[in-house]
Order: sequence, then structure tokens, then C-alpha cells
Amino acid sequence: MPFSFERDIRPLFRQIDIDHMNKHNVLLANYTYMSDPSNDHGNAQAVGDTLTNQSMPPGGPYWSNEQLVLYRQWRSDGYLP
Repeated sequence: MPFSFERDIRPLFRQIDIDHMNKHNVLLANYTYMSDPSNDHGNAQAVGDTLTNQSMPPGGPYWSNEQLVLYRQWRSDGYLP
């Protein structure tokens, strides 16, 4: 079954991470923002890069390899809601 944002990705972000990134206009809990195709899905790419480089969330806990694979698969599956 393809991964979906609401079921599989959104729950990976803690509320503290969402609140912190909202201040920087990065809307982790917003499907429209995260799946925006207008910039070749640049928002999802930037978030993914930050997660992979372990610079988010600040000070950790960082995402596991399993979580990163799930995130990449959601993107590969077509950014389903």
C-alpha cells in the first residue's frame, strides 16, 4: 500500500518540531505545503535534506533510517495525501 501524508508522515513530526518550524514558515503538518509541486516539490526535498543531515530537529532526537526510508517512499509514491 502506498504511503500517505496523514497516515504515515504527519505522525512522524512531533508537535514541538511543528511549532518550531512554523516560526520559520516551514509547515511540517501542512499537506499542501509539504506536497507543493510548484517548485518541483522543493519543500519536501528541503525537509528531507534537513532530516537526512540530522540538522532537524535541533539537538535531536533525529529520525531513524526506517523513518527516513518511509519519508522517501512517500515522495516516491507520489506525495499522496
